[in-house]
Amino acid sequence: MNLIGCPIAVACVWATSLLRIQAAPREIPLNQVFLVSAARLPAADLPVVDDNALTLAAQSYGELRRDASVDGHPLTLSGKTLATGFGSHAVSEIPVPVPAGTARFSGAVGVDDEVGAGKGSVKFRILSGDAVLWESPEMKAGDTPAKFDIAAPASLHRKLYLQADDLGSNNYDHADWVELKWTKGTAVSPKPAQVFGGAHFGIRADDTADQTPALRKALAALRQAPGSTLKLAKGDYHFHAAGALKRHFHISNHDQPVWQPTAIPLVDLRDVTIDGQGSTFIFHGIVQPLLIMDSERVTVRGIGIDYAIPHHSQGIVTLTGPDFYEMTVDQKAFPHEFRDGTLVFKGEGWEAREPGWGIVFDGKTGEIVAGTADYRFGGKTTELAPGRYRVERDIAKSGIKVGDALTMRQATVSMRPHPAVVLYRAKDTVLENCPIHAAHGMGLLAQRSENIRVTGGGVHPREGSGRFFSTNADATHYSNCKGIIISENGVYSGMMDDAINVHCTCLRIMEKSDARTLRCKYMHSQSVGFEIATPGEALRFITAKTLTDGETRKVVAVRKLSTTEVLFTFDTPVPDSVSVGDSLENPEWQPSVIFRGNLVKHNRARGTLFTTNKSVIVENNTFDTIAGSAILLAGDANGWFESGACHDVLIRKNKFINNLTSRFQFTEAVIVSYPGVPDLKAQTKRYHTNVRIEDNDFETFDVPLVHAISTDGIAFTGNRVEYNDKYKAWKKPPFDFSGCENIVIKDNKVTNAPDGQKWPDETR
Repeated sequence: MNLIGCPIAVACVWATSLLRIQAAPREIPLNQVFLVSAARLPAADLPVVDDNALTLAAQSYGELRRDASVDGHPLTLSGKTLATGFGSHAVSEIPVPVPAGTARFSGAVGVDDEVGAGKGSVKFRILSGDAVLWESPEMKAGDTPAKFDIAAPASLHRKLYLQADDLGSNNYDHADWVELKWTKGTAVSPKPAQVFGGAHFGIRADDTADQTPALRKALAALRQAPGSTLKLAKGDYHFHAAGALKRHFHISNHDQPVWQPTAIPLVDLRDVTIDGQGSTFIFHGIVQPLLIMDSERVTVRGIGIDYAIPHHSQGIVTLTGPDFYEMTVDQKAFPHEFRDGTLVFKGEGWEAREPGWGIVFDGKTGEIVAGTADYRFGGKTTELAPGRYRVERDIAKSGIKVGDALTMRQATVSMRPHPAVVLYRAKDTVLENCPIHAAHGMGLLAQRSENIRVTGGGVHPREGSGRFFSTNADATHYSNCKGIIISENGVYSGMMDDAINVHCTCLRIMEKSDARTLRCKYMHSQSVGFEIATPGEALRFITAKTLTDGETRKVVAVRKLSTTEVLFTFDTPVPDSVSVGDSLENPEWQPSVIFRGNLVKHNRARGTLFTTNKSVIVENNTFDTIAGSAILLAGDANGWFESGACHDVLIRKNKFINNLTSRFQFTEAVIVSYPGVPDLKAQTKRYHTNVRIEDNDFETFDVPLVHAISTDGIAFTGNRVEYNDKYKAWKKPPFDFSGCENIVIKDNKVTNAPDGQKWPDETR
C-alpha cells in the first residue's frame, strides 16, 4: 500500500468538492432571503419515528423505550393508555430524522401516570438545529397531555430534537412522547446560495452585548439556502451563557454535565461557510462555544475562540525565600477575592477556590519549568495587599524563580465540562485559521464524525493576553471518527495534554446474554453514552489480557439500557473464545491521520497520541520543549479503554527539540509505542506494527529516543541526533524494546553522544 498516495488522493477529491461548493454563493439582498417557491403535495400521513432514534438518543436515567414508559409499562397519560410513542426520563434528548416530503410534525406529551398523580416536573421542547420550535408548560403526572402541531418542512430540516427538561429536580420525571405523526403538505424549495453579511442580521463587532440572538437568525437563513456563506466584519464578537441553547448529549473524554449550553449551534446544516475574516469570538460564563452536529460540508474560517474570563487563573512569582514565596495575581484578568485564607476566583456565573496546584511556566521562555510536572505550590496564604500574596512553601528548591507563572486550574462545573468546539455526527468539516485560546475542557473534540481538516490556527494563548495556559486537556481529540483527519500548519502550546489524540473507544463485555447478544459497558466515566455502533456496522472482539484483536460480527440490533450499558445483537453467534471481561471496538470508525507542518511546544504530557488502525503520517512538525514525549502510540482495553492498533505509521522530517523535561504517564522516550498489555508473554501477535521513523532531527539532552513494547516492525533510519547538556540527563540507553520484533536501526548520524552511551553496531 502507498502510505502517502491513498489519504492524499482522498483529501484532494474532498478538497476539490469543497471548492466547487464554496464557489457557488453570490450576493443577494436581504429582502430576498425569505422568499420561497412551493409546490403542493398530496396530504398523507408518514411513518412515525424509526427505531434508530433510540440508538442516537441521550438520557440521564434509565432506558428510552418505544411504545412503553421508561419503566416498561403501557404509555399512560391522564388516565388514557396510548399505543405508540416514546417513554423517556428527563433529562433526555431524542434526535429524530425528518422524512422526505414532510410539512408538519404533531403529537402530545406528558408525565406518565405510573409515577403517581402530581409527581414529576418536566418541560418538553422540540428543537431545530438552532432554535426552540415548541415548548410545553411545566407538567406533572395527571396533567392533561400538551399537544403540539408544528411546521417541519423536510427541505429545511433533516432532524428535529425532542427534549425533556427535569427543571433541576430529577425525581419521577417519566416523560412520554405519544401519538407522533408526520404529515405531508407544502414543500418549501431551498433558496439560492448567497453571501450574507453579518450586519444584515444585526450582528455587531466590538459590542460587548450578547450577539447570540442575531447569529441564530443568520444560521436559520443559512439552513434555508445551502451553499451560502455568512461573512462577518473583522472584530471581537461577544456571546453570553444566558443566550446559549441547552442541549443534552454525551461528549467523549469529558465530565458529562447534564447540559451542554451551546452558544453557536451549527446543527443540521449543509454546505455552509462561516467566515470571520480574522475575528475573535469571546465567550462569557460557563458555555460550550461551538457545536457542529448532524451537518455536512461546514467550513468555519478566520474565527478565534477565547473567554472573557478563562477557566484557569495565574499568579506571577515576585519573590522567593527559603520557606515562602510571594506572587501577584492580576485582578482584572483573573477576578478574585481573598476569603477564609485562600483565593477564590470569580467568573461570570461561577466561582472556584484556588486548588493549590497546577503547571509552572518559565516567565521568559514559556516552557514548563523542568522537573515540576503537576506541581503543588499551595500553602498557608497571607494577603499582603489586593492582588499580592505570600505563600508558605519553598518553591525555589524546584527551580521556580521570580517571573515564573503559576497556573491554577479551576473546577467551574467540573474539571473538564465543555470543549471549545464539538464535532458530532459531522461530515466533511473544515476549520481554517481558527485558533482556540481557552476552553473549559479540550479545544476541539470530534466524535462519530467523518473527514475533518484543521488547517492553520491551532490551540495557544491569545497574543497580548499575558496567559501561558490554553486548554484544560488535549488541544484536539478525535474519538470514533473515520475517513481522514488532516491537521496542518497550526501552533499548539500551553495545553494540559496532547496537541492531537486519535483513538477508538472500546467497551467491556459484561455478560453473554445469549449466543448472539452481549451486554457491554462504557468503563471510563468520561467516555459514555455516545454511539459506538449502529445497526449494520461491525464490531471486533479484543482479548483484554493480551490486546489481541479477533473476529468481527455485524450488529443487527442495538439496545441502550442506560448511559453506560448497551446490548448488541449480532447476525451470527459470538465466537466461543470471547469471554466476559474482554472488549469490543468498531474497526470501521477509525481514521487515517495526516499531522504535518505544526509547531507543538511548552505543553504537559505528550505532543501527539495515535491509536488507530488506519495509516498515520507525522511529518514536517516541530516538537519543542514538551514536558513529556513527543509522540505516543497507545492502546488499551483495561484503563482508558482507548483502542485501535496502529499498523502503518510514518514519522519523517520532523524536528524534536529537548522533549521530556518532566515525567508523565507513558513518557518513557521521545517517541513511545506503549499499548497497555497486561500479559505480554501470552501474546501470539504484537499490537502495533510497521512504525517507520526516518529523516528526522533530534536536538536532545540525554534521554531515550524510542521506547516500545508489543510492536512488530520498527525502523529508525536516516535520522540526525545531536546531544546537548541543557537539562538533567536520564542516563538510560537511547532505545528500549520489550516484546518487539523486526527492529532496524541504521544510517543515523549521532553527534556529541553522552559518554558511555551504547548505540547498536549498525548505527553510524
